Amino acid sequence: MVISRRGVPGGLLGAAVAGSLVFGAAGCSDDEKDYAAEARERSVPATELCGGHAVSAAAGKGLETITGSPRFEASGKEYTVARAAQALSESFTSSADGRGDVCRIYTPVGTADFELRITWRLSGSAPGGAAAPKFTALKMGEGAGTAPDGAFVGFACSSRELTGPTPAHIGIEVERGGMPEEPEGDTARLKDAYATVAHSVSLAMAKQLGCEDDGGLEAQPSLDPA
Repeated sequence: MVISRRGVPGGLLGAAVAGSLVFGAAGCSDDEKDYAAEARERSVPATELCGGHAVSAAAGKGLETITGSPRFEASGKEYTVARAAQALSESFTSSADGRGDVCRIYTPVGTADFELRITWRLSGSAPGGAAAPKFTALKMGEGAGTAPDGAFVGFACSSRELTGPTPAHIGIEVERGGMPEEPEGDTARLKDAYATVAHSVSLAMAKQLGCEDDGGLEAQPSLDPA
């Protein structure tokens, strides 16, 4: 079994591994084994990811359902909700439309390779029309949907932190990175897991931006189909 690792630009996730670790019949060197062991020791629980205020305990369990791992590579200083909120706010001063990263989540070196991408999106108006067919619509914010390989939550934000005509229409999207693959596991559990992660990050972003009434988001995700 080959367990590959991604190369990550410096300054985003800090130290990262380039290349791959090969286990099984091919074997691996003592140095590679030692590095994998050290990487596992440096791994963190889900609640410490993305700045430490983005992933709730429930979302952490969701990440374990999605990735199969209870621990992850530590997020780099660039991948925090606070920095994402600042970038979104700066973008909103010049345009009602924009897009950027919130966080990237990786399983530890030496485990099955998994990347999760979390992004923010600004739109000039509230979402309209139906989402892609793979998504099951949920009753959260201005609109939400979940699938076995991703989820999104939209919310309206009126805040003193945003310079421009409010409310801003914000979407948080969570999706698996890398080449598209058929999701493995219980489809219903995966949908709930992705939705829970998307809600957690959305609520954290709404609080970071100082959105009135947390952007209309409840403290807990609504997982029942709309």
